[in-house]
Amino acid sequence: MHFQTLLTLVGDEPVFETSFLLAGNANPAQIRLQLNRWINSGKVIQWRRGVYSLASPYQKETPHPFVIANHLQPASYVSMQTALSFYGMIPDVAQAVTSVGSCRPERITNPLGSFIFRHIKPAAFFGYTLVPVTAKQKAIIAEPEKALLDLLYLQPGSDSLPFLAELRLQDIENLDASKLTSMADRFQSPKMQRAVELLLKLMENEKGVHVSL
Repeated sequence: MHFQTLLTLVGDEPVFETSFLLAGNANPAQIRLQLNRWINSGKVIQWRRGVYSLASPYQKETPHPFVIANHLQPASYVSMQTALSFYGMIPDVAQAVTSVGSCRPERITNPLGSFIFRHIKPAAFFGYTLVPVTAKQKAIIAEPEKALLDLLYLQPGSDSLPFLAELRLQDIENLDASKLTSMADRFQSPKMQRAVELLLKLMENEKGVHVSL
């Protein structure tokens, strides 16, 4: 494959995978050899084995970290502190992109930063949606309520007021109380029930009205 052919195939894609290039009658060994050459010459960036982007000046748009995260572990979605920060629900900016899913737990570090993947049980793999992250890019991200519930589920001691206070949650009165409770039920966890009960009390204080379980 010539580099111009690669530009024709993936020039509009912020991220591409080896599997896309291997469609049809492509020679896998030759494709991988060419990719290694382009990486070494600075024409292609490798985020992990099988996941790449065109390097400057060939790329048309810098890949968003959330889009890269979706490609690094396809069976995952951006969640927890990263999603909460994206939605403006916590003041801190997440230093790493955290995702959850049916993927194995791992941490990947590449030129763009650190990517953390947390495993979540199949019954809790829901509550995500495709969200625009730039004018031309979209990423799979947890809904606000689910991002918070994922954090509460995976962090020890999260079913306590001190933990919730430390998060410094913002605009929690805008969360959907019924969605929180129905989502929490699907975790089938007493800890989640306790955590949501505390959350609803905080929401009640913010709104100044009663929020029922």
